[in-house]
Amino acid sequence: MDLNEDYYKKVLDNLYDGIYFIDQGMKIIYWNKGAENHTGYTHADVIGKNCWKNILMCVNEEGIKLCSGSCPISQTAADGCLREVDVYIHHKEGHLIPVSMRIAPIRDLAMQVVVAVEIYNESSPKFTLHQKIEELKKLTLVDPLTELGNRQYIEINLKGKLEELKRYDWSVGVLFIDIDNFKEINDNYGHNTGDQALKIVGRTMLNTLRTFDIIGRWGGEEFVAVIVNVDDEKLATVAERLRRLVERSGISRNSDRLGVTVSIGGTLARKDDTIDTVIKRADKLMYKSKASGRNCISIDTRVKVNMSG
Repeated sequence: MDLNEDYYKKVLDNLYDGIYFIDQGMKIIYWNKGAENHTGYTHADVIGKNCWKNILMCVNEEGIKLCSGSCPISQTAADGCLREVDVYIHHKEGHLIPVSMRIAPIRDLAMQVVVAVEIYNESSPKFTLHQKIEELKKLTLVDPLTELGNRQYIEINLKGKLEELKRYDWSVGVLFIDIDNFKEINDNYGHNTGDQALKIVGRTMLNTLRTFDIIGRWGGEEFVAVIVNVDDEKLATVAERLRRLVERSGISRNSDRLGVTVSIGGTLARKDDTIDTVIKRADKLMYKSKASGRNCISIDTRVKVNMSG
């Protein structure tokens, strides 16, 4: 049987995983349907373009851009070694999504080295997120704009976590998150851009957290995250990761990119806390971040927990 190039392309196009090829000039020369589904970018959007030119723009967990010096694709093109890395890539809509990449050197028909990149997602599967959203919709616990849980959803989950803290001594932290300069975004760019900023920030944070942590829209430009099994240092680490990755997201406007940042306040819950008291304490710390110049975190270090259990 003669298996030609078109045959292999059809096979690759029917895989769920994203597959794309990059030539020696670091330009994208093949982009399958799976890559379109994962990233939102169509074949026409990317073919012949460099992936670092306002397309994927990979960052690591610390929010550091990989394209500016430690690009694993460039490294494989240079040394011919197979690599597997966990990174965040920019979706066409602006938010960051966590993916694993498998990068391998292959040779094309002219025996030129081409880098093949496979994008797949094991830690936060698209189908799991979709299923969770659909379940929330049925219970009217979802915010229709961001598709995150709404205030009622947050309160239900936080109430359960506070009960677990009192009964089993299982620690829980609360992060109160507010988009910086949101009024200016609405005033200067319009409410559609403001809505897009809410979606990008919400989706980036949802994709950043562990599957058993909770994030939802509290109201307006405010979000609340409920983080389980943490002490103050771990809570600060989570908050800083959220801040950095939101900072690396953004809204594409023609050839420009409108950046978005957040201010975060965080506290561990106490055994005598109610939903109201722990939220108010985290909210107050969020305003401390605003007063410190925005785009930063403030964590209450006075509450200590026993992590040995």
